[in-house]
Amino acid sequence: MGLISSILLLPLAPVKGVLWLGEVIQDQVEQTLHDPATIRRELEEIDEAAAAGRLSEDEKEKAQQAVLDRMIRPGGGTTPAGGSENL
Repeated sequence: MGLISSILLLPLAPVKGVLWLGEVIQDQVEQTLHDPATIRRELEEIDEAAAAGRLSEDEKEKAQQAVLDRMIRPGGGTTPAGGSENL
């Protein structure tokens, strides 16, 4: 980049910094969500809640499936409303 283009783009530096920071935060969140230890801890919490009677069997299965779906799908996407996918 030349000197003139650097001077002209200088006002955009804070925007670029915010975008970069957003990307870093998103990467960290995705790493945390897909961390095997986090997934295991969530599954254990679901089992404990079901054992304590805070979750019905149906709620337990749905919660476990949501955690496993997040682990399997790269984007952590959910199934469309009203439909279920066979894996």
